[in-house]
Order: sequence, then C-alpha cells, then structure tokens
Amino acid sequence: MERSKILVLDFGSQYAHLIAKRFRALGFYCEIALPSVDEKNLANVKGIVMSGGPSSVYEENIPEFNAKILDLDIPILGLCYGHQLMAASYNGTVGKAPVGEFGIAHLNLSEAGKKSPLFKGISETTQVWMSHQDGVLSLGEGFETAGTTKDCPFAAVQNLEKKRFSLQCHCEVKDTPEGNKIFRNFAEICGMEINWDEDTVLNHIIDSIKTDAKDKNVLLFLSGGVDSTVAFALLNKALGQQRVLGLHIDNGFMRKNESTNVEKAYKAHGFNNFIVENAEESFLNAVKGLTDPQKKRMAVGENFIAVRDRVVKAQNLDETKWMLAQGTLYPDIIESGGTKNSKVIKTHHNRVEGIQKLIADGMIIEPLKDLYKDEVRSIGKKLGLEDELVMRHPFPGPGLSINVLCTDGIFSEKDKDEFEKAKAELNEIKITQFCPNCTAKMKRSVLPVRSVGVQGDFRTYRFPAVLAFSCDENGFYHIPGKREKVEQASSAITNSASYLNRTIIKLYQNPALKDEDLKLQEGYCDKSRLDQLREVDSIVLDELHKTGLYNEIFQHLTIDLPYASKKENASFVLRPVCSEDVMTARFAWFADDFMQNLVKKIAALPFVDALYFDATNKPPATFGWE
Repeated sequence: MERSKILVLDFGSQYAHLIAKRFRALGFYCEIALPSVDEKNLANVKGIVMSGGPSSVYEENIPEFNAKILDLDIPILGLCYGHQLMAASYNGTVGKAPVGEFGIAHLNLSEAGKKSPLFKGISETTQVWMSHQDGVLSLGEGFETAGTTKDCPFAAVQNLEKKRFSLQCHCEVKDTPEGNKIFRNFAEICGMEINWDEDTVLNHIIDSIKTDAKDKNVLLFLSGGVDSTVAFALLNKALGQQRVLGLHIDNGFMRKNESTNVEKAYKAHGFNNFIVENAEESFLNAVKGLTDPQKKRMAVGENFIAVRDRVVKAQNLDETKWMLAQGTLYPDIIESGGTKNSKVIKTHHNRVEGIQKLIADGMIIEPLKDLYKDEVRSIGKKLGLEDELVMRHPFPGPGLSINVLCTDGIFSEKDKDEFEKAKAELNEIKITQFCPNCTAKMKRSVLPVRSVGVQGDFRTYRFPAVLAFSCDENGFYHIPGKREKVEQASSAITNSASYLNRTIIKLYQNPALKDEDLKLQEGYCDKSRLDQLREVDSIVLDELHKTGLYNEIFQHLTIDLPYASKKENASFVLRPVCSEDVMTARFAWFADDFMQNLVKKIAALPFVDALYFDATNKPPATFGWE
C-alpha cells in the first residue's frame, strides 16, 4: 500500500526541499513534484504546499503550473511565490511591494488568524523569515487576512471554506521559530498521520548505495569536512572498506595544517582505506590569473577530476569498475540551479561539466544529495563517528580558494557607476540609533569589492556597506555592543538597497594609513595570499577553540580582500555564522572582550591593513563572499 503523503510543488525556491525535510522531520512523509504535475497522478496526496521561487507571477516566462490542482478537494498551503500565485489564481493582484523584506520580520495575527486552524497554538505576534520583493496587493476572492507584518498588509491569508492558506514568509527555515507548529497544524488539517522516521532514511541511503554501486567499487573525494566524512562512513558500511577508497587531495587551499590533522583523525577512527595526494601546484596553476568567482569554482572542480584521473592511473585502478562518490548536499545542487525552476546562485565544484558527464553516465554516487547539514551530522553520530569528525566547521571542497577575492585591479565604468549609486543610496537610508554616544560619529562607506548574495531566490553580485564608529590612536574602532541593534541596522540597509547586499562593521585600520590610502589592488589566488589568509584564519579558529566558542557557531570563514595600501597587503573580513540547514543563517556575535582580543592579535600581523566584521544574514548575503 502506498504511503500517504504531503506533496511540495517546487517553483524553484532554494527552500523547496527544505519544506519536505521539515515535514519528514515532523514524521509526515513528503515528496517533491513539478508544479505541472497531472492532477490525476496525486493518489494518496493528503495536502499540497506550493513553494517559493525566483519568478514573479505576472511575468511571461514563469514555471508551468497545472491550475486544475486548485480544484482538488484537499488543503493547499502557499508560501512566498506560492502565496502570490494563490492570490493571483483567485483574482487577487500581485506586484512590486512598496518595501521588500529580507530577513527577520514579525507576523501579527488578525482576529481571523487567531481562530484559524493553521495558527493553532501560534503566538499572536511571532517571528518569521522573509525574502521577497513582490507582494500581494489585493486579496483573492473568498480570502481574508489572517496576519500582517510592518511592511506586508497581506502576510497571511486564508479561505477556510476551500481549505486554502498562504503566507508570504518561509515557515521552513529555523528563523521562523514556530514554523514547525504551522506545518504540524497543516498536516493535521490534511488528516496526515505519523508515517516517517530517521531510521527509515538511514536504511534507504544504505540500500540506495548498494543499488547504485551494483558490483562496482567506489572512489570518494575526501576533503576531511563533515559531508565527505559521513559519506565515507556510509559507503564503508554499505559496501565494506575493501570496495571503497577515500582520496584526500591537498589542493593547496587547505587551512593551516589541515591535511595533516585530517589524516590523523581518520586513522584514529579506524579508516585505513584512504590515500593523500599532494596536488597544490596543479590547483594553483588551475586558478592562476582568474578573477571571476564562477570561473574559479569551475576550474577547481574540473581539476579535481583531472587529479582523480591521475590517481586512478597511478593506482592501476580499472576505471570501468570504479565509480566516483561525492559528499554533495542538497543545498549544493539547489544553489547550482539544480532543479528545473531554480536559478544559479553559485556554481559548486561538484556540479562542473566533468561531474555532470559522470552523472549522465551513471558513474557518480552521492549518498547525501537529498540531505541537509544537520541531518548529515545526525546520521554521522548514528554511525558512531566522533564529534571531532562530525562537529567540525564545514569546509568546502575548493577550500580557501573561494575566500580569496580576486581582481585585476581595474574598476570598469559599470563598476564605477554602480559604486556611486551604492554610496548614494546608503547615505539616504535611515539607520535607527543603535550605538549610544557613537551614532553622531558613525561613518558610512562602501567597499569597492563585490560579493555574492541571494535576494528573492536570485543571485546578486553587489557591494558591501561599511559602518565605522569612533577610532582610537592605535587604529582600533569602537565595536557596537548589542547584536540586535546591529542586525536591525544591517537589515535596514540591505532591505532598502539595490546595489548593496552586505553590511560590515569596521574593526581596525592600520593607524599609519588614511582612508584614501586603501584602494582596490590587483590580486589573485596565489600561494602568498593563501598563506596570509591561513595565518589570519588560524588565529580566529585557535581563539574559538580556546574559549569554547567553536561549537557554539556553525561556521567561521575568513575572507581576504584585495583592498589595501599595496599589493603585498590585504584587508580581511571575519564571517562567523549560525545555521542548522545552510539555506539560511544569522551572523554570530562575539562578546566585546573576545572581539577586542581577536582584533589585536590579527592587527599585529604586518600585512593586515584593515579588518571588518560581516554582520549580514543569509539571505541577502551568502555564507562566503564568492
């Protein structure tokens, strides 16, 4: 008998699969389908969720939607794009919202909302996560307002007679704390019973590995990070160590002493079926002279395949008998535009052309491709892996190469034009006083470097806004005391801006330098800059370990900017984040004494011209800057 399910219609949102994950975590089986699915093929579907997506419902080229689905006598919940599509489908109007919302907002339930079965047990005012520029401008026929936010008058609407509900926010992310309650209420409205658990997921993965591998052996790219480590353990459990070979490539982009530490940790756990290949020179040559972050990622990804081919040959492995495995997670696929309706946020090294060809040939195994980081860690612990392996901060395959921003030093006419527009709009944004006795001295500026962001499911490539407060004679800037106030200012900037996607706080500037001494410098991903980055990054990670803060945050990235007084120097950005699912994140905030100690240690390095702190959530920024 087929299992009852909730169906998620994927309109291309980064979060579509996260919706399914949330329902499954609550114990309700959930699947993904295209919004064009035939309504006759929905047997055992007890309810439908229409996901968000990057399109606008009033555009021409939007995802194909089978409108007959709305005629079904089952509950339907629309989120973000799905919310707007619901309104448009019932003759409501949708257009550009007067104010876009990105990040945290607060949903205030109306009298109708307080009585709604969807909001049973939900606080009258509840925190939600927004990421939209369009909005519902008038209600659909038969709908009523169930909730509003400060900038969104139709944030939640419903038609109880038709069992239609829709929300502008994203219930599926952790930053909507009562989102799981809303999903549980929806499952109850659908008449769903508990029919899914974690053991079922683990057994499904093991069975899938055996089915996909058949009689072949498997070679795994083993970075030492959480994902590849758990994938390695799963492959060993499913196939046995004699059929699995881990390949750790020291690509020259590792953190300080990283490869040595990885090797020790694996041997201590009892993994003996792996080899280490030093390919630093090969990877440095692959990215030499590249400035475009997409091209750099692709070059790194393709070189992994080239190194893999060399190792296969050197080890005398029969390529017809060896598949390639990767620790790919679902966010990697989504951000690479891996579903029919999704947009490319960034090209992941595990989705370059060489990998795509192997996928097409059926020669790739990705045990974790439907999972998220917190699920992977949970499975790792279930498999008996030590915290040293599963609780390490994530470290992408391209390593530090994507934390070294590169440029030929030339600011194009387009860059100049958009840079001036970014400065102009920053000066016009009202920022509520959040640092007592410092607001009058607060200086706003824009850095002449771009970074990747994601706003409304679209990739952006924009400038960071800089907030700098009072500075002492040694170049150390005052650090605002309250995280909440910093977050409010950061959101105010990115929600209002068209040319900015980050807000950073200035921590330090070499006192011998004036602001005008810092300029965009020609800089590439070479060993010299990587070594500098390793030193700064090592200081941060050491301090996090010493103080016990390492396990309190999800990940810390150190970013190297080619913005300095000369080519041999650099500026750096500290980027600590808290997240559970990688799809969303809030910047982590450190106590004043910890921050001051950290800044002083980094400032003592002779090549550091300036230091900043990234106070931007995801969205509108991404974790890293490339």
